[in-house]
Amino acid sequence: MRMHKAVVLLGLAAILAWGTAADDSGGMKVGIVDLQQALLSSDEGKAAKSEMERKQKEAEGQLQPMIDRLKSLDEELKSKKFVLSEEALYQKQLDAVQLKGEIDTRMKELDGKMKVDGERLLGPMRKKLVEAITAIGKEQGFSLILTKDAPGLAYSREALDITDLVIQRFNKKG
Repeated sequence: MRMHKAVVLLGLAAILAWGTAADDSGGMKVGIVDLQQALLSSDEGKAAKSEMERKQKEAEGQLQPMIDRLKSLDEELKSKKFVLSEEALYQKQLDAVQLKGEIDTRMKELDGKMKVDGERLLGPMRKKLVEAITAIGKEQGFSLILTKDAPGLAYSREALDITDLVIQRFNKKG
């Protein structure tokens, strides 16, 4: 596994060195793009982020009554711990455990729904983003365009970053 990583890193370093050492006359042209920034900074991405935040607040609104009920049940258990009969105390504890389970289940359900909704919003945008990057690569003669989160990419010159160019192109197509 380490050998594989070393080979990938050496290959990437060689490509970057060759690309940055080459001149503009037919040499290798390398670009770096931050996909996450491009996605969330585009007009469509900002709208999607706003939509996801709205859905997140809506989900929290659905959970809040259950959480409030659990808090009041816990407070009741603490305040009446010594007053309630053993059986009544046990029943209240079971109610609290059941409510915690319901909250956990609902949270997982909402989390799964949020992931699906996020993919519905961002999936098509990712495809358009890749199309924009490909078009820029072809039009401007890039030999290689890497993503900032590419494995082995620890550093890149700021001059190689084409994220703003990708955002502009994406907004025009969007």
